[in-house]
Amino acid sequence: MPKSALVTGAAGFLGSHLTDRLLGEGNFVLGVDNLSTGGSANLAHLANDSRFSFEERDICTAFDPGRVDTVFNLASPASPPEYLRLGIETLRVGSVGVENTLQIAAKYGAGYLQASTSECYGDPLEHPQPETYWGNVNPVGPRSVYDEAKRFGEAMVMAYHRSRAVDTRIARIFNTYGPRLHPGDGRVISNFIMQALRGEPLTIYGDGSQTRSFCYVDDLIEGIVLLSRSEEHLPVNLGNPEEFTILDCAKAVLEVTGSESQLSYIDLPVDDPTRRRPDIAKARALLAWEPRVGLMEGLRKSLQFFRSKL
Repeated sequence: MPKSALVTGAAGFLGSHLTDRLLGEGNFVLGVDNLSTGGSANLAHLANDSRFSFEERDICTAFDPGRVDTVFNLASPASPPEYLRLGIETLRVGSVGVENTLQIAAKYGAGYLQASTSECYGDPLEHPQPETYWGNVNPVGPRSVYDEAKRFGEAMVMAYHRSRAVDTRIARIFNTYGPRLHPGDGRVISNFIMQALRGEPLTIYGDGSQTRSFCYVDDLIEGIVLLSRSEEHLPVNLGNPEEFTILDCAKAVLEVTGSESQLSYIDLPVDDPTRRRPDIAKARALLAWEPRVGLMEGLRKSLQFFRSKL
């Protein structure tokens, strides 16, 4: 029997892909987004799908979507330029917005999944990062509006689970890329691909030795769906454990695009993490999940989308 899901942040990069996945399984989906960072173009292909409906709204204002079986809360600015521009809004959606969506799950006895982030680990002193690591986060730095919103959101989710028996999940999402990632959102992959396609220098922050782990979007969505159907209530890392320096990533983008762009080095932003790699032993054991798409394959899969945005 088809189920119904509420997806907040549905017009965003991950939210739109998750919506596609749920609809593809025969579910009904109500997508909600205030379009502050998401784009309606990400959902345009669903205009004639009778199982999908969309409401433009801010989840910081309480609302009742009617009975749903699962709530997927993906609402939040996620790229540095956006959460720095929308600092207060980011903190509110990670607190008030999280509670409003938890209240929906509590009212209807729905499952609940919170999209959290590897930023909970800050600039980690433990490497790779397991879920048991509490993090090294600057609570008053420029990035704190996002980091602390997500950390608070996790605390709120666990409080509703422990105090009100809401059936919750927490996905700690590491760097993810693929089609529909906004070309101007300031993240590594989108920056490099767009600069390469335009023949512009690729911007390297610092000396490029800092590391990231890049997960292709289809792999990440598979992990989210599997986690939503598990019995695990504590956080679970979802990301690709293959680690690359930023310089390695730049070289991979140049190879895939065939660009002859040069590299341009500028100062490292404040509190920019020097290392980032998920320990996914828990996801492997609980969900039998691990990423399948390597960086070069994922970049090739993403190229047509970014070319269309030139």
